[in-house]
Amino acid sequence: MIGKIDVKEIRGKETKKVATLSLENQYACYQCGKCSAGCPSAPFMDLLPNQVLRLLQLGKTARILETNTAFACCSCFVCSSRCPKGIDVAAVMESLRQLSLRAKLDDFDIKDIEPEELEKIPPILLVGTFRKLSS
Repeated sequence: MIGKIDVKEIRGKETKKVATLSLENQYACYQCGKCSAGCPSAPFMDLLPNQVLRLLQLGKTARILETNTAFACCSCFVCSSRCPKGIDVAAVMESLRQLSLRAKLDDFDIKDIEPEELEKIPPILLVGTFRKLSS
């Protein structure tokens, strides 16, 4: 549940940081869902890419940073190439990862993944995640 919508949050500091880091206008998204429909990492995400953009539009950055979504993104750019509004969703995800890392909210450790589950995860997802967390 999203909770109460605060007008001050909609154009708040954290939302502006995401826009500044990603150089994208998240308010251009009209929720067609094409980014989520083509995302190979969607089964591993707590929130789908279009849900992330909607929460950003509502100023709920903290809610997004509580999830694994930015780190589950494998930066394959399928979402960005499918977006009819030309939003680089992968850049938005990268900016969310940076905000999370700066706030020390990341908690990914490969040892926490069961071997059976590890076999199911696409290699590109693991490679992308390690690349993102090794900054």
